[in-house]
Amino acid sequence: MLGIKSLAILTLIVNQAHCLIEGIYCGKENCYDVLGIDRTATSREVQKAYRKLARKYHPDSNPNDPDTSSKFILIATAYETLKDEEARLEYDAMLDNPDQFYRHYYRYYRRRSPNVDVRLVIVTLISVISAFQYYTSWYRYNEAINYLTTVAKYRKMAVEIGQQRGLLDDPANEKQKIKSREVKNGMKAYREEVIRNIVAENMQIEGGYRKPSWKRILWIQLFTWPYEQICCLVWLIKYYVNYVLLCKPLGREQKLYRIRKNFQMSESKFESINADEIESFLESKLWLKENFDAYKQEKEEEMKLNAANNAKLKKYRRWIRNHTGSGVASEF
Repeated sequence: MLGIKSLAILTLIVNQAHCLIEGIYCGKENCYDVLGIDRTATSREVQKAYRKLARKYHPDSNPNDPDTSSKFILIATAYETLKDEEARLEYDAMLDNPDQFYRHYYRYYRRRSPNVDVRLVIVTLISVISAFQYYTSWYRYNEAINYLTTVAKYRKMAVEIGQQRGLLDDPANEKQKIKSREVKNGMKAYREEVIRNIVAENMQIEGGYRKPSWKRILWIQLFTWPYEQICCLVWLIKYYVNYVLLCKPLGREQKLYRIRKNFQMSESKFESINADEIESFLESKLWLKENFDAYKQEKEEEMKLNAANNAKLKKYRRWIRNHTGSGVASEF
């Protein structure tokens, strides 16, 4: 009987040692043993044991003992763990369930993580995304404008408009009037700025490089999205009733909608198409299925013809023809 009891005590000690996890609570030490109490101790007994040990091992009371500081920290940790009822229950659960290793880690760090309002985190995240979205939109738009100012066609157009408005003079006249290098550099910078502004004013850029708008940032879209979806649903209902059931003549908006559906494009991608090309779609009546099929077949034939006349593809086809049946081809 005594041997069985001793074996049970030994098993309990081994299990408790196994369940102690380095890095959480008191580490490999048992918090109850650190304070010199058992698991049935009351909160008053925990506090009494802590005060007794704190006075004994306080660093100020033992200035010549280097180990006192670490001992005092361990005592304080044990007290912090056992004085709180919820923390004590979690610690007891760790002692009783040593196999739930990750669960104990989660509970420990969850209690010690900063208490942050989730709403504040969400608001901050949306604000950061909106600011980044607006900045990148301006960056892409400026890149597009800077590129267009280097294109001869658009640059010439901007110069003509600037001269009509009296903002720019003939470059030859400017060189004759101005001899100072600093003034010439200033006039050159002014000229480039005027050209850039005129290009930005007259160019309608769509797609990913279009001019930024506050309506397209995330904060605004979160509020306008439900309204836009309702408007879209109402428009689709009207379209179905008027132009599918009642077979009324299509307007421009409805024709473009059918053309976009025939091309299987998203709205943003369809809007990025050049305005002249859109007009050519309307002139070809591509909202009609038979016209669209004929247009699609014509484009496919044109692509085949371009591929047949492409010098690189011709060279590739010759290579394939010359190497047919060779060791290179037989490996595939």
